[in-house]
Amino acid sequence: MEDTGNGDSLSLRVGGLSREELLSALDSADVLRNAHAEVLFENAAFDDRTGQDVVIVERTVADLGLSGGAVLSEIFSAALKQGLLLCPPDMGPYLRLALQTQTAALDSLMSSGRAPRGAVTVASLPLSDDDEYPKGFYLRVVDGRLWLRGYRCDDQHVWSPEDRFAFRLPDSTGGNGDVVGRDSTTPGVEKP
Repeated sequence: MEDTGNGDSLSLRVGGLSREELLSALDSADVLRNAHAEVLFENAAFDDRTGQDVVIVERTVADLGLSGGAVLSEIFSAALKQGLLLCPPDMGPYLRLALQTQTAALDSLMSSGRAPRGAVTVASLPLSDDDEYPKGFYLRVVDGRLWLRGYRCDDQHVWSPEDRFAFRLPDSTGGNGDVVGRDSTTPGVEKP
């Protein structure tokens, strides 16, 4: 799903599994997780919920018109202006299970202070305002191994123009035509 605005997309179902079932599915697929991902799994966002069909596309920060890089709030705002939506907070594990053909990282360095090369960050609202709490998930393949990793950053972190994000297309609905979890004050933004 290396979509850079050319129409490539990935359809998948998000939700419908308990936290334990989802962790078991990741273990069965040999998906590695870091400590930040484990912290995210403890959040109530991973309590049982009804499944939802979604369509995901990938965009770089530059694809969103932010050629000089941007902070998360600017990235999300630019995506919304292009008609893209944020993902549910529990999207990362489901996307990792569905996207097993991701391009491998050119290096095996686990980066600090920047998004790792080859990573796809799942665009979702943070589950906490605390900068020490993980903000969300990113997907990466290192040395042939699938990773689902949580990340932390503050509101001042500038993402590079080549950093890649997964967004939801607006035709991803909860069955009644309304976007599930839409915040009435900010179109397309998911409530945690």
